Amino acid sequence: MIYPIYVYGSSVLREDARDVPQDYPELKQLVADMFETMYASSGVGLAAPQIGKPLRLFVVDASIYADEEPSLADFKRAFINPEIVEESETGVVMSEGCLSLPGLNEDVLRPESIRIRYMDEDFNEREEELDGFAARVVQHEYDHLEGIVFTDRLSPIRKTLIRSKLNAMGKGRFSAKYKTRQEK
Repeated sequence: MIYPIYVYGSSVLREDARDVPQDYPELKQLVADMFETMYASSGVGLAAPQIGKPLRLFVVDASIYADEEPSLADFKRAFINPEIVEESETGVVMSEGCLSLPGLNEDVLRPESIRIRYMDEDFNEREEELDGFAARVVQHEYDHLEGIVFTDRLSPIRKTLIRSKLNAMGKGRFSAKYKTRQEK
């Protein structure tokens, strides 16, 4: 099932997501649907709040970038109840976009590497050290679980410069090539 993507201005994007219980009904189907929705929207990551579900769950598949970063060849995962337990002090600036902010890209400073603890689809505990693009995507999706969108991480001057775009998006004036939804 392909879900519509909730767009900037939707209140679910600002909620703190709640933990996913081990007995969550149809969890594997939800994960499969999230991957399907992400692929249909040409994304590399998707968090449950972006489909209207305030759950601590996101999916990532960055394998399409394996030519540029070989370590991404098998980087396809579901992250359930994740916790970033360590961040590097070194930061890297990279352009980011978001399915919930269609057509908007900005340079964002994030830690270069992280250590994350999470449960996989079978509720096995995992812990990984990530760097490069994998760390970037995971941090971006993790932010959604905290009610943060990437524009929140911009400098005050950049926020001022894009305010009119964000206001327009919040009023439904945007273009996307995938199903979207907007709720206050």
